[in-house]
Amino acid sequence: MMNKVMFNAVLKNACSEMGGMMSAMDSSSRNAGKMLDPLTLTYKSTRQVSITTELIEIISGASALEAAE
Repeated sequence: MMNKVMFNAVLKNACSEMGGMMSAMDSSSRNAGKMLDPLTLTYKSTRQVSITTELIEIISGASALEAAE
């Protein structure tokens, strides 16, 4: 009888620990997502500015060559 009580206590402890770990990982994943969204937006905006600048330089160069002819 005592073995069953001890086993049950150990089992409940292990389940409780696993539940706590799962909860912590869920919170970490949500927080990472909240941090990643603004960073992704900043990255995309910066990339768009870079591409636009490059296109303007290419078009300006092509116009200069065309005007020189």
